[in-house]
Amino acid sequence: MGDHAKMITLTEACVKTKRITANGISETKNDICLYSFIEAESHEAAAKIFENHPHLQIPNASIEVMAIRAM
Repeated sequence: MGDHAKMITLTEACVKTKRITANGISETKNDICLYSFIEAESHEAAAKIFENHPHLQIPNASIEVMAIRAM
């Protein structure tokens, strides 16, 4: 990720998770262990920076890239 450090604006690891439903708020757990915000020219360009990432050597590992729309 050093090659793309200028594109990474925020990274967080293993944060606590809350689930909010019509019945209220509860503690929960999910499989997201790390997330980063990336600034890129396109969704495809953001995905390409993760090609050959060392994390992908872990069995069943994956990286998901989601586009974010401004609110």
